[in-house]
Amino acid sequence: MFLMFYMENGQRVYTLKKIAPDGTMTTPAHPARFSPEDKFSRERIITKRRFGMLPTQQPPVAV
Repeated sequence: MFLMFYMENGQRVYTLKKIAPDGTMTTPAHPARFSPEDKFSRERIITKRRFGMLPTQQPPVAV
């Protein structure tokens, strides 16, 4: 069983069910797995740089 969540009134509601009461799919509450030996990180960085998606290429966020 995996912990899942859905949004209700801007708040996360945690559940073990795969479908929320409104009929939408729930989202996993755990982050994706990370491996320091990631074989494809270079390709992801190159693609993000090409399309301007790196955090350093974004305009500053107004606080």
